[in-house]
Amino acid sequence: MTEQVTVIVGVDGSGRSHRLRQLTARHDGPVRTVAPTTPADDLARLLAHADDGTLVVVDDAHLLDAERLRLLTEAAANGVDVVATRRPSLPSPELAALDAALSARGSLEQLCPLDDAAVAALLPRTAHASPDAVRAATGGLPALVTAVSPAEPAQAPPALAARVQRRLALLGPDDTRLAQLLALCIELPDDVRCRALGINRPQLAATMRGLRDTGLLAEDADHLIPVIANAVLAGLTPAEVRARHADAAHALVTLGGAPVAVADALVAADARGPEAAQAYVVAANPLRFADPAAALRWYDRARDAGADPDPLALGRAEAAAMLGEPIDPDLRADTPAQRQRRALLTGASTAHDGRADRAAQALLAADAPGPALAVPCLVATGDVATARDASRDAAREAASGDTPPSVRLLADAVLGLPDPAAALPALIEAAEAAERAHSQHVPPDTPHAIGALAAVTAGDAATAEHLLERALHTHTGGPLATARHRILLAWTRLRTGRFEPVVTELPRLSQLRLGGREQLLLAALTAGLARRTGDVAQLRAAWQHAEPVLARRAADLLHLEPIEELLVAAARLAKHDRTSATLDHLAAMLDRCGRPPAWAVTLGWVRCQVAVATEDVEGAAEAAREMRRHDAPGHRQRAQQTAARRWADVLAGTVDADAVLTAAADLAAAELPWEASRLAGGAAIRTSDPATARRLLERARELADLDALTGGDTTGARTSTLSEREVDVARLVLAGRTHREIGAQLYVSPKTVEHHVARIRTKLVATSRAELLAALRAELGEQG
Repeated sequence: MTEQVTVIVGVDGSGRSHRLRQLTARHDGPVRTVAPTTPADDLARLLAHADDGTLVVVDDAHLLDAERLRLLTEAAANGVDVVATRRPSLPSPELAALDAALSARGSLEQLCPLDDAAVAALLPRTAHASPDAVRAATGGLPALVTAVSPAEPAQAPPALAARVQRRLALLGPDDTRLAQLLALCIELPDDVRCRALGINRPQLAATMRGLRDTGLLAEDADHLIPVIANAVLAGLTPAEVRARHADAAHALVTLGGAPVAVADALVAADARGPEAAQAYVVAANPLRFADPAAALRWYDRARDAGADPDPLALGRAEAAAMLGEPIDPDLRADTPAQRQRRALLTGASTAHDGRADRAAQALLAADAPGPALAVPCLVATGDVATARDASRDAAREAASGDTPPSVRLLADAVLGLPDPAAALPALIEAAEAAERAHSQHVPPDTPHAIGALAAVTAGDAATAEHLLERALHTHTGGPLATARHRILLAWTRLRTGRFEPVVTELPRLSQLRLGGREQLLLAALTAGLARRTGDVAQLRAAWQHAEPVLARRAADLLHLEPIEELLVAAARLAKHDRTSATLDHLAAMLDRCGRPPAWAVTLGWVRCQVAVATEDVEGAAEAAREMRRHDAPGHRQRAQQTAARRWADVLAGTVDADAVLTAAADLAAAELPWEASRLAGGAAIRTSDPATARRLLERARELADLDALTGGDTTGARTSTLSEREVDVARLVLAGRTHREIGAQLYVSPKTVEHHVARIRTKLVATSRAELLAALRAELGEQG
């Protein structure tokens, strides 16, 4: 022999015979082949006359009977050169003895699945197929690689399907039923497989071994090779497939399998009736808060299988609420446990609808964890005293375990919200706890959202973004909270002057199903972007969405900064009654909690911005005076106090350029670049000194993120802002011409003139006609 390999081991289809032919071809002497059908007498004579140099070749030694195996073992022990192939299992002592004798005279070669390179070598050169895909579908067995279509390697050709059916028929009924069960590709533990097949564990192990040896199992020896699974299914009728699913389902039900696995098997078996309906309900209940869409599907399955809809209503409502759907106010609850669930659901749903006061009352009336969940709503409406009581009660009841640690941490953290910067560490800790928790109720809010609002008020946008991105990454609060987190993230970026991602995200956010609170946030985001781009139509649309929500007093102290955008929009649109009513409502909540400085200054800033929008000189002065009465705790509030004084002076006709520029720099440092730009620009249009106006306008442009607004390079725009055509339009605007008159003079349509004017507004950071005219005078003066 030229090689010392004496035993070749591999599953069927792994290339045993091919490898044996390779070894035989390299042998120089005579070759004698032994087959399972070779008579024992003939085999004995062959072995007795095997001279030196004769090679005895035995393919599929596992098929030989005991007598033939003993003859071969004796011959090998007497020096006859024998090489044999076999399957991995050694089912008899005689085969084991032969294997030992041959291994003593040479080496054993184990055939492994082909790698990608070897698979590629077997594929037709014209095949446009991925060797990796072919290998995954065939388990890397050469016989399967050459049998499948490279374009669809997981699909079993008719010839392969027939071959698999023949092989199963030879194995026996237990092997066939196991192969059919495995072909369903359901993850089942061994005890469930045994129950489904009516066999014991030793029988299962022996049957699995038989499937492995015949080349049907994947390399992990626990699943069918994908193309084999498809070949097995190809031989079954739909009724037989359902029957195998039913076997698995009944075994899972009997042994208490994982609820979703049980339900999946019952669905595949098209099972109906009380047993199936109950299984679907059991699958749905744990998913209400983790995967509400899946829970709703299982509840629907249960109803279709014959379950009474009434007992399902509460679970369905909880899952639906997690997806942002409204709940039925007359939701049925018969038992104390159901009434507790309904109270928590009502409180959370009401909070998402923007009714924090009603949400707090509903949650306070519930058992734990209701009072702890009410604390953020109470603080938001200024009822800090009741919030402290509820938090203390939750702490006393902590031993009962009814209030999760993450909920208690949030309740404690929000008590510090009147000082946003000081509250942030505790809110971050609460957010981390919430990420680890498995909620058993619809959350009224998340620590990530509350923490982000506090962080922005504290002038810490980086922390706000970090919290919101963490919430989105961990899916904290489920789909309902995801919408809130996305809107708040866009709003945070808007406030800090990064408009481009907001422009991209806003159309997507507008497609979401939102409760009143998030509708208000989205309207604030839309209005804020409209203010910054001078889009009056978008400003008006944002207000139309916000007004009905504000009318039912949805504004609260946690959302003071977003409310600013809406109230300024209302002021710009002359909606003075709604502006005054909302400001008075916020002031009353602020009085209830003792007017903490950070919130008092923030509300004063909102009043100041409303006054600026309406050119209300006395209103701005009063807002500035009110803000100065408070000892501001953070740099953002101090910057707003200073800027409010400057606005009051500017509106009164006093422009101290240095003081304005200092105040604008402080606002920018406090992450309010747009507000800083507005202050500088507002001062520029009210000064009578052209040099001062140009200086202030230049600084206003530097502070405004024009690149994000226009989507282009505005480096040159800050020194020579307008194009030649825009200058022509600008001169006619200054002359008081209408769009139609300008179009007639320049031989363009009024729509084109409108487009030019919009670009001029954006480039000059002008959000009102007065600002536009003043900026144009300064700009055209610069250009000569």
